[in-house]
Amino acid sequence: MSEKVEKAGSARKVLVVEDEPAISEVCRRVLTEQGWEVDIATNGRIAQGMIRKTSYYLCLIDIRTPAMNGKELYQWLLEEHPALARRVVFTTGDVMGGEIQSFLEKAARPFLPKPFTPEELMTIMKHAERGQAAEDWGRNPALKP
Repeated sequence: MSEKVEKAGSARKVLVVEDEPAISEVCRRVLTEQGWEVDIATNGRIAQGMIRKTSYYLCLIDIRTPAMNGKELYQWLLEEHPALARRVVFTTGDVMGGEIQSFLEKAARPFLPKPFTPEELMTIMKHAERGQAAEDWGRNPALKP
């Protein structure tokens, strides 16, 4: 039996926190095809409510969202759901900004710079599923196998 089929039989839940509908739908399609059960939140406040009600295995969090950004959501996860905080992947279109770069280094979580390909998304999610921190596989984890 293929890995994809086996995973589909034991689908794990992932929460995608993304305010751009086109990106969240690509994430939903790609991750669903890989056997994930996907929920979407358009900001951190909505994500908090969903996390309180549902058990997620992974979170894919855009750093820049309205109402509550990804950094604030991550801080809340560290305090309220530390196990889930260890299974976060960040996305951002602003990896060059000093504030974002500093946050990503401190958080030591995988990040996926936008724009990204479906293959990069699948690769980084596999690393995150194993619980690997960003330093375990390089400065730009989206590009590592």
